[in-house]
Amino acid sequence: MDISIELFNVLIRVLQGDITRCKTDIIVNAANTSLLGGGGVDGAIHRAGGPAILEDCIRIRNKQGGCPVGGAVYTTAGKLDAQYVVHTVGPVWNGGNHHEEELLATCYRHTLQLALELNARSIAFPNISTGIYRFPKEKAAEIAIQEVTRFIQKHTGLNEIIFVCFDIENAQLYSRKLQSSKD
Repeated sequence: MDISIELFNVLIRVLQGDITRCKTDIIVNAANTSLLGGGGVDGAIHRAGGPAILEDCIRIRNKQGGCPVGGAVYTTAGKLDAQYVVHTVGPVWNGGNHHEEELLATCYRHTLQLALELNARSIAFPNISTGIYRFPKEKAAEIAIQEVTRFIQKHTGLNEIIFVCFDIENAQLYSRKLQSSKD
């Protein structure tokens, strides 16, 4: 599955597949606060990128003590076909009454701001918080597309934004939400 639309002179794509195979300036990692790797996309990025990513994460931890929920930091991309990995920590879903939606939106805002500062032209996002953090997939897709749309309305620089969905359910959700945002 591969759907593309253009919004505000930026190509936005939805792909189903493995984010570690993307060729973009930035690959976004759905990290945990420790930055030491984990399961899901976090583990896959650390495995595919090699030890250089973890070494950078340890340096960041030693300097600032990890990354808070909603925050974002960047490291080398190691062996990945990218310049950087931006690690952002999404919220764990706890019923929706603990600012989870705002925290997820903040992940996208901070990540996109870092992309701007790093002069990135392309960025690939996973489905942040929708795996073991149990954020409702449809709500997460709405927030992701809303925040990306808001950002590209105000900022230039990015040419391509890719939502890389590991599963077909997310790919279909993101595709529908993206199409309806165009209308």
